[in-house]
Amino acid sequence: MIKKFSITLVILALLLAGCSGAAQNLRSSEQTDFAVNEMLVEAPAAAAPEGAKGAYALDQTAASTERLVIKNATLSMAVDDPLVSRDNIARLAESMGGFVVSADMYQQTLSNGVQVPQVSMTIRVPAERLDEALTAIKAETDQPIINENMNSQDVTAEYTDLNSRLINLQAAEKQLQGIMDDANRTEDVLAVYSQLVSVREQIELIKGQMQYTEQSAALSSISVQLIANAAVQPITIAGWQPGGVAKQALQSLINALQSLANFGIRLVILYVPVLLIIFVPIALIIWGIVRLVRRGRKSKKAPPPEPEL
Repeated sequence: MIKKFSITLVILALLLAGCSGAAQNLRSSEQTDFAVNEMLVEAPAAAAPEGAKGAYALDQTAASTERLVIKNATLSMAVDDPLVSRDNIARLAESMGGFVVSADMYQQTLSNGVQVPQVSMTIRVPAERLDEALTAIKAETDQPIINENMNSQDVTAEYTDLNSRLINLQAAEKQLQGIMDDANRTEDVLAVYSQLVSVREQIELIKGQMQYTEQSAALSSISVQLIANAAVQPITIAGWQPGGVAKQALQSLINALQSLANFGIRLVILYVPVLLIIFVPIALIIWGIVRLVRRGRKSKKAPPPEPEL
C-alpha cells in the first residue's frame, strides 16, 4: 500500500511540475498538457475522470467556433466645452450597459493667459456596440477629429491554453484530495496537503486570468481626449492674426522670388542676346577708330631721318 501510494504521489508531483512550467510559458502549455494526459492514462491511480475529458472536448469545440477578440479605440477631438462633453460621454456609456473607467480634468493655459479645461477619460462599452459608441462620441464636435485609432487583438489561443490547464489542474486537485483522504500517516497527509494547496492557488490564478480575458473581450475600451476649441484656434489679439500675417509674408516672399527668377530668365534669354547684337558692332567700330588714332599719333611723333654725309 505504501509503495503504491509513493508511486502515485511521484506521478502527481510530475503533473504539478508540468502545470507550473506551463504557467510560465503559455505557448508551451499544449505540449505540457499532452504529456500530463499520457501520465493520467498510464497510471490507474491518476486517471482523469470521464467528465473532465468530456468537458475538455466540449471546450475545444467551442473554442474552434467562437473567437475571443479584444477591441479598443482612442479618440482625440476639439469640443466647445470639454466638461459638458465628458458628462455626455459618461451618460452614453451607462446607457449602453458600460461604465466610466477613469476621467481626469486639468486646466490648460493659452498663450494669452486664458485657462481652458481639458479632459482625458476612458470608458468601456459592450464590444458589439463599439462602432455605435464611437459615432455618438464624434457627434460631440463639428470639427475634424484630431486623432483616431482602433486596434484588435485575438486572444483565442491564449484563452484555450488557460482552459486546458484549468481542466488538468482540477483533475489533479480531485486526485490529490482522494489520496489525502486515504492517507494514514501524518507525513503523507502533510505532503499531499502542500501539493493540494499549490494546485488550488494555480486554479484560482488561471480562473482570474480567464475572467479578465472574457471581460476584456466583452467590453471594449475607448480612451477619449477632449480639447477646448479655443486651444486649437489660431492666436488672435485685438483682431490681429499672426498666423494670417505670416502666411501673407510668406506669399510675398514667394512672389518676390518668382519675379526675380522671371527677370533672370528674361535677362539670359532675351536681353543679353539683344544687347550683344546692338553693342558688339558699336564696340568694334569704336575700337577701330581708337586704333587708327593711336597709329596717327605715333607717326607724327617719329623723328625725321638724318641727312647722309
